[in-house]
Amino acid sequence: MSSESSKISLYLRILSYSVLAFTLAFLINNVLTVWSDWPGVKKIFSHYEMFGFKKKALDGSALNYGFMQIGVYLICIVAVIIYVFKTYSQTLERDSEILSKFSAYLVRSSFWAVFLVGVADFIISFMVVERLWEAIFSPEVKAFMVKSPERITFIHFPIILISFVIGYFTKSVGFIWLAVLVVVSEFIIVLSRFIFSYEQAFQGDLVRFWYAALYLFASAYALIHEGHVRVDVLYSSFSERKKAWTNLLGSALLGVPLVLIVLFLGLNGKASIINGPVVAFEVTQQGSNGLYLLYLMAVYLAVFAVTMLLQFTSYFMGSSYKILNGKEN
Repeated sequence: MSSESSKISLYLRILSYSVLAFTLAFLINNVLTVWSDWPGVKKIFSHYEMFGFKKKALDGSALNYGFMQIGVYLICIVAVIIYVFKTYSQTLERDSEILSKFSAYLVRSSFWAVFLVGVADFIISFMVVERLWEAIFSPEVKAFMVKSPERITFIHFPIILISFVIGYFTKSVGFIWLAVLVVVSEFIIVLSRFIFSYEQAFQGDLVRFWYAALYLFASAYALIHEGHVRVDVLYSSFSERKKAWTNLLGSALLGVPLVLIVLFLGLNGKASIINGPVVAFEVTQQGSNGLYLLYLMAVYLAVFAVTMLLQFTSYFMGSSYKILNGKEN
């Protein structure tokens, strides 16, 4: 690779990782703002009437927290620059592979979380509806299990953490099995309804919970493995270089902006479409007769956006490598 190509490659690596670092800082600050009541960067701008924000003064402690949140962005960007120069000889192709593997890890872990949390909540809801909790445990335990904050905090969250450990050690994504599970759970509903005249709200909730995960999480997985259908009359006849330019421009101009819009609007404040259900530990309208998983279905959008962002960035870096190395085949 020529010195000019090396410089371009360096700039592209900094640019690509900076987008990811900025997004990571945004996610960290979202947690601090929503769960710890930190003011957020926008309130710092309002305090100083910057970028058109109206004056809203902050007290000393809130102002300090706000500056710390700005510091999160700076730290992430500086970390990117240090990483890029520390791995100066690393190619864009290698960066692309790293991002694809990390995206695949997030998808695998999300699959296990969806599967295990769905099964656990299904069992708990079944025992509550059929009053098996009362026969096995004390009334206090039943009262504990029908409260969404307690069930989510002490049952769901530990299972999700365990799922990320399982996702690290397992290399098969498992979405084929999730599709099978959707079919099996739907078949069980039909069987229990028409043969045993038994149907509960949590049965349908489980199908919707798994089906939504299958649709959103598999999008990034399909992108990793070139599984999305291309409706075109030109792309298939392109040379490798033209395909690389198409993927580069498509990722930079369409893919990355789209998922960033989903992420930033979905996490814009406590009442936003993603934050709102999670903060409220939102459950289905059926209450204790349904699953306590509606809040996780809102999180699906964030997982979808993050994994797609990683994969689009991987596409951008991989395509840039092909163009800089002059691949024409």
